[in-house]
Amino acid sequence: MSLLGGLLEGQRAGALARGLGQEVGQAGRYLAQSFRLMVGVPDYGTYLKHMAATHPDQAPMSYEDFFRERQQARYGARTGRCC
Repeated sequence: MSLLGGLLEGQRAGALARGLGQEVGQAGRYLAQSFRLMVGVPDYGTYLKHMAATHPDQAPMSYEDFFRERQQARYGARTGRCC
């Protein structure tokens, strides 16, 4: 293998490793988001992206207000049930 061929092969391997690393990182972010949603922790970052994309004329809630509103929506609407 020539020197140039070896360099190109090394570059391809590096690009493949970077691409794989990015995919693993994205999978980790999705997994973390799923766990947060399973235990009821709202995703403020997703809310901010949604507000910027679909409601640019409205100011988003602060994190504290967002968290309080999500907790109220999840736990406050129950009517006399024990479970």
